[in-house]
Amino acid sequence: MEEFGRRRFLARAAGAAGAVGVKTLTGTAAAATGAAGDAASAAGYVDVQLLHITDLHGYLAAPPARDSRITGAGGRTYAVGGVAYMATHLARLRAGRANSFFFAPGDLFSGWEFPAFTLADEPTIEALNRLGLDFATAGNHEFDRTPGFLRRHMEEGLSYEGAGLTNTFPDSSGAPFHGAGFRYYSANAVSGTGGETVLPPYNIEWVDAPDGRRLPIGFIHLTAVGTEFLGNSFQPGLTTLDGLTAANLCAARLKALGVGAIVLSMHDGAVAGEDFDSGSEPSGPAYELALRASPDIDAIVTGHWHRAFNMMLPDPAGRPRPFVEAGCHGQIIGEITLRLDPGTGTVVRALTSSVNHPNTRDVDPDPVLAEAVGYWTGYAQRRGATVIARQRASFSRRLTPAGESTMGNLVADWALWAAGQAPDSFDTSTRPAHPGADLALIALAPRAGRSVINTDLLAGAVPDGPVTFQRAWTAVGYGCPLISAEVSGSRLHDALEQQWALDGSGVLTYAPLAVSDNVRYSFDAAGAVGDRVAPGDVLIGGVPLRPEATYRVVTTSYTLTGQDGYPALGQYREPARHRRDSDSFPAYVSALGTLTAVSTGRVRAKAAPLLAPGREGLLLTPADPVPGLPAPVAAEEAAARDAGRRPVC
Repeated sequence: MEEFGRRRFLARAAGAAGAVGVKTLTGTAAAATGAAGDAASAAGYVDVQLLHITDLHGYLAAPPARDSRITGAGGRTYAVGGVAYMATHLARLRAGRANSFFFAPGDLFSGWEFPAFTLADEPTIEALNRLGLDFATAGNHEFDRTPGFLRRHMEEGLSYEGAGLTNTFPDSSGAPFHGAGFRYYSANAVSGTGGETVLPPYNIEWVDAPDGRRLPIGFIHLTAVGTEFLGNSFQPGLTTLDGLTAANLCAARLKALGVGAIVLSMHDGAVAGEDFDSGSEPSGPAYELALRASPDIDAIVTGHWHRAFNMMLPDPAGRPRPFVEAGCHGQIIGEITLRLDPGTGTVVRALTSSVNHPNTRDVDPDPVLAEAVGYWTGYAQRRGATVIARQRASFSRRLTPAGESTMGNLVADWALWAAGQAPDSFDTSTRPAHPGADLALIALAPRAGRSVINTDLLAGAVPDGPVTFQRAWTAVGYGCPLISAEVSGSRLHDALEQQWALDGSGVLTYAPLAVSDNVRYSFDAAGAVGDRVAPGDVLIGGVPLRPEATYRVVTTSYTLTGQDGYPALGQYREPARHRRDSDSFPAYVSALGTLTAVSTGRVRAKAAPLLAPGREGLLLTPADPVPGLPAPVAAEEAAARDAGRRPVC
């Protein structure tokens, strides 16, 4: 394997791509011409098989219920999913193919299955190693922890310690975790400080040709633009550059190196109909890029949107090339066949074909993969049953007349604690000069999305009853980091005022914020919207809030960036990333040892009780999917909700 080093030439990709005229296209059948399937026409060319999956998200046993069936031609449906079945299908597809590569456009791990999520995604890496994955694009979820975690733990297998809990586990053979047997790439994910790519931008693979010669194929990789601002993958030290510019720069570089066949693997997607093995009326960012990407790129494989389609689109020179996506959660194995001219190494486009194969469950599962899935499922169950603390008090999401809850107060106290903890190993992101935070804010009923709090934590009938790891993991979190940042006292005051707002019908709505134990404030329940909280009535560490001062606040990534309905917090400085909520909250419970009652009375209504008849304000419980979020996130939320799992953030 040959790969281009981490050069700063990609900084040029930060500029906007030039506009190109676009016509509405519906695509054609997933073969460039009728000759693509003709054995006689293909004789004498070098046959190359490209197998691909995307967005596995750690669903090793089966996908969520919503995604367990896919629809093909004529409305026929297929039951799909599971890596043990995938291994059987891959063996059949690879049989007799000398030049075969298996890769993915990203989001392979960091999903919402309990085994994968809580076992540092090591079950997913073992499965992918056993499936024979050759290389992968870094999607947004590959950055859910840190770039260092991706490189050092997931790729290199170095021991990972974080949140005070064990995070490295023996695999199904009993061997210690040794990392991925494949590499990750990204041409447009760069360091926010130095501008260098955090992963190699492309890789060059070689195929066997007649007379003992070998021909190169280049694979360019793109991470979803905006990854650094998404809830799960919020990374202050990361920047994603324009994908089209990065792809075209890499294509030109590969061509200059003598590479005649080029494939783009990108973690962004499109919509192109409901039939998983065809495409019609495509739309979406990957489609727009496909229309403009360099004609030197011979195939475009997409992901991120959890959609399935298979079609040919013309490049800017009018020549057809595959434009495909393989669904999500192990539903589909895509197969592209390229035929190379043995003399030039270029792709004979007229002979290109593509098929999306359903990963059906009507074959014998591979026994090795089936055993590995069973092993990790059992391991997660045992870890989930581990007692990490005892409980003497109950914690409920039920609001007091002032909009306070004991569960909210517990979670706010956790957030303040988490901001003061040392970062995970391999986290090299910028840290604040003074660790910790001045206060914590937790949205209990945000106007957009959902609260980080999932359930109550009620004490049982037995004194000092057990709190298991899985119970704590389930209670709080959706896989997003906590973020601390500097905000002005004026902005902090405005955020408290934004708990109350009039909706489109003029109805007063209330989206309360829980505050950490070092905060006390009162509000005028009879005051006008925007004028209910006096700065002098907000005490932080016993000192009145000063609008001109600067405070370091810790909250969830969505709340800080204004996506939860508190836009005043969106104007922040010096953000610092802390551990993911679902990793950190169990660690907090474990550190406490015993859950005892939290303080109450942190928030007080001066005049009429907030929830008195006629004065209460409508407590918001927004419907999923979250309005305003990207379509792939909304789709993932819907799938997770239908399966009874937590949605993504």
